[in-house]
Amino acid sequence: MTAVLIAWLVFSLLTGIHARSLTAHKDSLLETRDEKVSEYVNAVYFTNCYSVDSYADVQKPLDDDSRTGSGSTAYGCVEQIYGLKKKHRQMKVLLSIGGWTLSTNFPAAASTTATRKRFASSAVDIMKDWGFDGIDVDWEYPTGNAQASDMLLLLKAVREELDAYADKSASGHHFELSIAAPAGPEHYSVLRLADIGNVVDHINLMGYDYAGVLSNATGHAANLYANDGIPGSTPFSTDTAIRAYLAAGVPASKIVLGMPLYGKSFQNTDGLGGAFNGVGQGRWGEGVWDYKDLPRSASAKMYYDTKAQGFYSYDSSTRELISFDTPEVVMQKVAYIKKSGLGGSMFWEASGDRSGACSLIGTSKDALQLIDKSQNWLDYPASRYRNIVSGLTD
Repeated sequence: MTAVLIAWLVFSLLTGIHARSLTAHKDSLLETRDEKVSEYVNAVYFTNCYSVDSYADVQKPLDDDSRTGSGSTAYGCVEQIYGLKKKHRQMKVLLSIGGWTLSTNFPAAASTTATRKRFASSAVDIMKDWGFDGIDVDWEYPTGNAQASDMLLLLKAVREELDAYADKSASGHHFELSIAAPAGPEHYSVLRLADIGNVVDHINLMGYDYAGVLSNATGHAANLYANDGIPGSTPFSTDTAIRAYLAAGVPASKIVLGMPLYGKSFQNTDGLGGAFNGVGQGRWGEGVWDYKDLPRSASAKMYYDTKAQGFYSYDSSTRELISFDTPEVVMQKVAYIKKSGLGGSMFWEASGDRSGACSLIGTSKDALQLIDKSQNWLDYPASRYRNIVSGLTD
């Protein structure tokens, strides 16, 4: 059995005009760090059911792009991503819709047959226009039985639309469908997990954000197991969530274990499981620091919780604690993936990683070994963009 290795690429929706992980180059390449990622991962491009920043997505030209010629041309991130797909044929790019801040429209979009059809049609239209390989639905989170049923029907509508497009324009090719899934029981207990498992290709379990600004005590942000000896430090655990999904009837091979490429900080604290006051500004949000920036100071010491299987740094001079994954933790999680027969690993998000031996994505890739190398799809004759139709040959 092969495993998938997925890295999320967060672009215009969350970070403004310039893609955090992309740099414009003549040959549509990423920086060295991200180019290595593109050699072996599925990438999930995060947007909404419409482009909220069309300039960054399809209009921003590269230095040598020409605006002449007939028909519409895709520039920006979309052009660069398609170029990467051509160079790295095992890299599949999925369009992710929704997210923590943009899930409020899902209940309405999923509420009727007509709205579900409209959602599915518009999502697949963007996918084929941009030359992507599937759809990821990131609904955070359905509440109650009605919304859980509507979510299932929405996923079925997207699956039907993907298959209809494939039959018409892609020789029956299988375009992928996945969801971003919660690790908190108050959220996953609502979902129709077994039914979802029958519809989607992957369930990307978000095994992170277990602790942070809203916590009652300092804690691990992505621990594999609970530590009953310091209960406040592990209000959630990845193992508990995985067991619940399996018990609900989700095939293990469809569960992809998500890991963070960032850490969560706590300030004015004396240690793990204790009180804190504030989390600090962070790099990209309250108390959120890229993995590549951690530990934050030379005076910070690293500590390992053998029960929870999680690392954290603590600086006694500033009284700051930061929970984050390390290559050692990723190795432990990959061992868990193999032992449990899970479908692979997933990372949020790629630009926070380090390069070289300390890369968490690279560590996972090397440890998983059997990575899915099936080829992506490049033929999009119905795209609205002439350079996507031509495969960037004109």
